[in-house]
Order: sequence, then C-alpha cells, then structure tokens
Amino acid sequence: MDSEEALRRLKEGTPPERREAAMVLGASGDARAVPALVAALMENDRGLVQAAEAALWAIWSRSGNPEVDRALQEGIAAVERREYPGALACFSRVIAEAPDFAEGYNKRATTYYLMGEPAKAIPDCRATLARNPVHFGAAAGQGLCHLALGQLRAAARCFRRALSIHPRLIGVRENLAATQQRLTAGNGGAGP
Repeated sequence: MDSEEALRRLKEGTPPERREAAMVLGASGDARAVPALVAALMENDRGLVQAAEAALWAIWSRSGNPEVDRALQEGIAAVERREYPGALACFSRVIAEAPDFAEGYNKRATTYYLMGEPAKAIPDCRATLARNPVHFGAAAGQGLCHLALGQLRAAARCFRRALSIHPRLIGVRENLAATQQRLTAGNGGAGP
C-alpha cells in the first residue's frame, strides 16, 4: 500500500484497515499525512490512536535530509546514554543545518529538561510549536518546564494545548489535574 492509498484507508477504511494505514504512513508518510493522523488521535479505537501517535513521531523524525536525520539519531542515542552535552551538540547541529525542522528543537528541549535546565528548554519548545503547531509532545514538554519553574498557569495552558491535540495522553491529563489542584489551593502560579 502506498502513502496515497494509506491516507484514503485511514480516512475511510474499516478499523483494521485504518490501523494498518497509520502504520504504513509511519513508515513512508510525510507532512501531508499529519492532519489525518492528528484527527485519528481523537478516535475511540485505542489501536488506531497508538498507531497514529507512533506514525506522527516517525514522520516528525524525518527531515528529508539523510545527514540531518543521522545527526538526530546520534543525539537520541546520546540522550539514551545520558551523554547530554554530546546530545546537545548533535541537536544544535541539526538546528543549524535544518532550521525549519521542528524535531531538532524538540529533542534539544527534551535534553535541556533532562539536564535540569527547564528555562533553557522553553524557547526550544516554542520554536518546535512555531514550526509544528500540532506537536503535542512539545506542548506537554513545555508544560513540564513551566511546572518545574513553578509557573502553574503557563503549565496548565500548555497541558491543555497538548490535550486539545491528543486527548488520550494520560500522563498529561494527570499533570493538568495536579496543576489545577495546586492553582485552586492557591499555591502560586505566578509567571507567564
């Protein structure tokens, strides 16, 4: 099944065809598939939602430039080894070589967050969302950064944004509930 057929089946197929179509799009789809995959995140079919989410991450991780994609993968491997300075260098190289590629910013934001530097991560989350407004991962990540900085209102806004794109994110829903509970209890919320 090619990408065009997969897009058609994702929109019109039976539940098993739609799940398979999402997987095909993850393997070979491009930005044209993103709106349909984001729409699939709203479905009640858990298998379809999981396949659509995986497909989106796969598409978002392909820049179209093999060298940039290799640098991104090197950075991801460095993060997995907890070699954060090396990861930052890889992701900064990705950004320099492909400044419109949102995932470079998202991965660098994640790395900053893991290094305990959420304030440095927020601009990269914003850069990701400016290039890819449906990047639920960047929205949720930005929420975590604001939460770490005690900026509860901003955190809640970011968590709501992530859930408006992908309502099945249980951890984000839990983070939003806890943040709202803290706001209701009057525990701060100053900041952006």
